[in-house]
Amino acid sequence: MRKITIIDSHTGGEPTRIIVAGGPDLGTGLIARRRDKFQREFDQFRSAVTNEPRGSDVIVGALLVEPEDKTCVTGVIFFNNVGYLGMCGHGTIGLMVTLAHLGRIQPGAHRLETPVGIVTATLHAHGEVSVANVTSWRARQAVSVEVPGIGPVTGDVAWGGNWFFLIENHPLEIKLTNVDALTDFCWRVRQSVNSQGYPEVDHVELFGPPSTPGAHSKNFVQCPGKAYDRSPCGTGTSAKLACLAAEGKLCEGETWIQESILGSHFRAAFKWQDQSAGKITPVITGTAFVNAEATHLLNEADPFCWGIRG
Repeated sequence: MRKITIIDSHTGGEPTRIIVAGGPDLGTGLIARRRDKFQREFDQFRSAVTNEPRGSDVIVGALLVEPEDKTCVTGVIFFNNVGYLGMCGHGTIGLMVTLAHLGRIQPGAHRLETPVGIVTATLHAHGEVSVANVTSWRARQAVSVEVPGIGPVTGDVAWGGNWFFLIENHPLEIKLTNVDALTDFCWRVRQSVNSQGYPEVDHVELFGPPSTPGAHSKNFVQCPGKAYDRSPCGTGTSAKLACLAAEGKLCEGETWIQESILGSHFRAAFKWQDQSAGKITPVITGTAFVNAEATHLLNEADPFCWGIRG
C-alpha cells in the first residue's frame, strides 16, 4: 500500500492540495519537461489526488519538486481534475502558507520555479502573501464569437499564467445562486472560443459589479475542468490587469481589488515590463489558511485507487 502525504489549504475559499511526500520521482531538468513526464507517465497520481473518492472537481493539486534553479526554494507543478496548469495564483499563495506551516520558509521573498517560469512570492509577517506573477499580456482585444443558443459574445484573450477569455458584457448576475447558469454560459463560450480560432484558451472569466465596498469588480472564473474558482483567481486577475493596463484604465502601481463570487478578495497591482508590447508583471496579494494534514493510502486492490475519471 503506497502512501501520499498531503497538506490542504484554501485561498479565498479555493482549495489547494500540496503533495509533500510520496509523489512520483520525475528526475531533474526543466520543470516544464518534468510536468510533461508527470502527465505522460504518472497521470494516475494526479487523478488519485484530485478526483473522487479522495478529491473533488474543485481541488487544485501541487507536486513539490527539486528546482533546477537553486536560487528557488522549491519547484512546483500545479494540476487539477482534468490536467495540468501552467501557473496558479491562489495555489502559490496556498503553497507559501503551507511551506511556512512546515517550517521551510520564514517571512520574506522567495523564488518558486513553475513550468511557465520563475515567480517571486513574498510571505508577509502578518500572514498575507504577495505573488509577483509571470509576464502577462493581452493577446487580442474585442474578439467576437458566435455561441450556439446564446448568440454573439465579445471578450479579450489574455495570458496571466494560463489563457483566458475575459468578458465584461454579458446578461448574467454574478452570485452563488446563479452558478448553474454561469457555468453553462461559460462552458458554451469556451467551446466556441476554442473552435473559432483560440484552442489554447482554457479559462473563461466573467465580470460584474462588486458586492463589497472598496472592491472594483466581481468575477466568475470557469476552470478547465468546468468547476468555478472560489477565489478571485490569481492568473485571471493577472490577465485582467493586463487588459486594464493595455487600455490605460489602470496605472502602474495603482491597486485593483478583485472580488470573487464568494466575496473574498485579492489586492493587485502591476509594473510595466515592456509598455510598448503591453507586457506587465502583476503582483497579487491574498491570504490562505492551512486546514488539513493527511496521508492518502493507495491500495491497488481498490477499483477506484487512482480516482474516478470523467
